[in-house]
Amino acid sequence: MRPPEVTPLEWRDPPLREIALPARPLRLTLGIGSGLSRRAGDPPGRFWGLGDRGPNMKVPLAIERYGLTNLEPLRGLDGAKILPAPEIGPTLAELQLDGRRIDLIRTLTLRTPAGAPVSGRAPSESGDAAMEPTFDIEGRLLPPDPAGADTEALASLADGSFWVGEEYGPSLLNVDADGVVRRRWAPKGIRLAGAKPVLPARAGLRRTNRGFEGIALSPDERWLYVALQSAPVDEDPRATPIWKLDAGSGKLALEAAYPFDPPESFLADAEAGKVRHADLKICELACLAEDQLLVLERISKSAHIYRVELTRHGHARKTLVFSTDEAGGVAADIEGMTLLSDRELILATDNDFGVEGAATRFYHLAFHRPLTD
Repeated sequence: MRPPEVTPLEWRDPPLREIALPARPLRLTLGIGSGLSRRAGDPPGRFWGLGDRGPNMKVPLAIERYGLTNLEPLRGLDGAKILPAPEIGPTLAELQLDGRRIDLIRTLTLRTPAGAPVSGRAPSESGDAAMEPTFDIEGRLLPPDPAGADTEALASLADGSFWVGEEYGPSLLNVDADGVVRRRWAPKGIRLAGAKPVLPARAGLRRTNRGFEGIALSPDERWLYVALQSAPVDEDPRATPIWKLDAGSGKLALEAAYPFDPPESFLADAEAGKVRHADLKICELACLAEDQLLVLERISKSAHIYRVELTRHGHARKTLVFSTDEAGGVAADIEGMTLLSDRELILATDNDFGVEGAATRFYHLAFHRPLTD
């Protein structure tokens, strides 16, 4: 397949808050590049973006970049994260492509059935509250949240609702058109408050911070496809599962082993340092037809997009359709991907809410023939 035409798009991250800190101000901006999705029937160029759990940073960054020396006692605490604005949590954004510009239509905060914003703090039942404890900028331990979620994947339905994949459980959230979580599915054997344990038990064995990062719906919305970002704990890191689920019940219909590329084939990452199979991850799915997906596979600086056919024998046959190493000029940390048409894609980077000064980058990919070929 001929390489697509790649067009960078204009976009400015909306500011959220500025926090005065000892070394420099922390300027938080809206994060919406963790997942992208377009629903059938929307106007041309309309799609949705999703941010993750909210602004967070590792302890050394908070100390060295922002001068928060009061956090020094936490430096040696494995997995610890600082939430500088814990009240900022998962958010959806409705977006419009207008020529070479992306416009923000509106944002939608995810909320619990009681109306409270969904926070990015881990549920205690998931184990992440202990493995990745969170603190505020004063160094105070933040309590776990039974309804908390680290949202990373998005699929939108024709009726205006959404499916959201998150990493803590990992779990799937069914969200209505107003942003209210109506259902939550967890892996069998994992108890999350208000969640139904219907997902494959192996999902509960995910590595820390490597839960659900890819989710897609079949065109008829009968099937839900979800991907574990990397192989479960103690499994071969050269492959990770993709599950086909009944979108009404969560019942497993098919499991396929997705084979990762050799790590050294991610050229920009390999040039930057040693790479391993454990570094590979699926960061996004899009559905072309039943059992035919686009898969975004990456390390950090390099990303590959594959057309993948899932077979009834549990195999995933891959055909490369795009590589950032070959295209050039595409930023690192591509996480969001959605189809605009059968030969157009939108890609987005994750800006991490600007905690390190990064900005979201959007790209339009125009292919020369339908991706279903």
